Amino acid sequence: MTGRRLLLALLALLLLAGCGEEKMAEVPRYDTYEPAKDWPDNQSARYPPANTIKRGQDLDAPGNEIPMPITMELLQRGQTVYEINCVPCHGATGYGDGMVVRRGFPEPPSYHIDRLRRVPPKYIYRVITEGYGIMYSYATRVVPRDRWAVAAYIKALQLSQHVQADSLDAAARERLSAGASADSAEAQEEKP
Repeated sequence: MTGRRLLLALLALLLLAGCGEEKMAEVPRYDTYEPAKDWPDNQSARYPPANTIKRGQDLDAPGNEIPMPITMELLQRGQTVYEINCVPCHGATGYGDGMVVRRGFPEPPSYHIDRLRRVPPKYIYRVITEGYGIMYSYATRVVPRDRWAVAAYIKALQLSQHVQADSLDAAARERLSAGASADSAEAQEEKP
């Protein structure tokens, strides 16, 4: 057993002997704007790599608009994420009548009130990110791209609930009337 300890002590001593007294100030470096023979352009000042950000820079998209094209795929993704995360409180149509509200949870505001219809998509994105009132942050549950998709979907949902029938073309008004007739017929059939 003593031989084993002696061997370990010698090994540790050899490892420590390999450590030099080198200080960071003595390591080769370039001064600001000093020519650098090791780089193809002979410049020591380098541009930051692509997609780097400044310390403290806001990672959200600038402005209030959705920073990606609004496509059907984006809206469908927004609907999927909305149905998973938002419907329990906000309800399928955004009126704040989700299942947990029906069971006693405080009612969130309807997306269809004037104040929320006027907010830009970035406001919705920030509420999803940071939370608001009793709504907690979804930043760890919903990735930024999906937050933008939900914001786009909520804006589309608001539009769908507040479109004026006279702004639709004749074919769309006909489909709307046919759907309303079918809904009232179903309601009549359900009555006892």
